[in-house]
Amino acid sequence: MEKHIQTFLNKISYLAITIATFTLLLVFLFQTPPETCINPNHKPHPKSSCDAAHRPITTIEKKNHRLWSTHTWRKSVDSFSAIFNDLRTLKHISNHTHALIVSAGGGQAVMSLKEIGLHEITGVEVVDSPPLVSRADPHNLPFFDGVFNLGFSAHLDLALFSIELVLEDIRDDDLQCLYYTNYI
Repeated sequence: MEKHIQTFLNKISYLAITIATFTLLLVFLFQTPPETCINPNHKPHPKSSCDAAHRPITTIEKKNHRLWSTHTWRKSVDSFSAIFNDLRTLKHISNHTHALIVSAGGGQAVMSLKEIGLHEITGVEVVDSPPLVSRADPHNLPFFDGVFNLGFSAHLDLALFSIELVLEDIRDDDLQCLYYTNYI
């Protein structure tokens, strides 16, 4: 009789597992979440707290205007302008100079060159910061040789492979001057 009881209990267990599985499937398939939890205009599963927050999206122009109007930004741009004005005095820079700013950060050096009158400036950084800085690997620049007359970096000390970064810029045959500074 123990064998019959064991078989009966096994059948009841299988039946209970089957019923529970179907119940869970029905709940997941036909359950609708309350409207207060999910906004239909947003992604169903936010990847960060910023995605879930209900705040307006800031345009790049508005963000840049806010950043560029800060005292810290202006002070940094003015410092770079002093360096570049010295280079202009030494006749290393003219309005027709094609400049490459390596490890440009947020673009303070690019903006200062634009303010002193250069037209052809390319700023590169690992992370882009439009409209001043484009994304490129400073150790493997995607430019042809002979494109730039001036190479500049204020953050050579922060480069992962600083020797390779300098060699990459020196390979440019027509580069008239190459300036690296430890600007802080």
